[in-house]
Amino acid sequence: MNNLNIITRKAERKICRIFGKVRYLNKEVDARIVNLSTSGIALEVRSPLHASSGSRVQIVADDLGALQGIIRWNHNGRLGIQFDPNSNSRAQVSSYFRFFHRDVKPVLMR
Repeated sequence: MNNLNIITRKAERKICRIFGKVRYLNKEVDARIVNLSTSGIALEVRSPLHASSGSRVQIVADDLGALQGIIRWNHNGRLGIQFDPNSNSRAQVSSYFRFFHRDVKPVLMR
């Protein structure tokens, strides 16, 4: 029995280093995708994106195309986005994993 009402991830996330952009309303910011699954994405933005949880955004990256999603969290320059189930985003990410993804090792900074 789960009394905490915590929602856990249903899909495994893979570490990535993909650069792209996040579009919200009429604003576009540079971003780096840090991890990716068929249900969502986590990314770092280079400048503030003033969007709250529940906001619809578009992520555009050469390797992935245009993905549609909803912001689930926004904290310290990082965003968690759940893909819109009514879009082709899940199919695009599945295709990326099948044909293009290579595992990335974490980079240690000195």
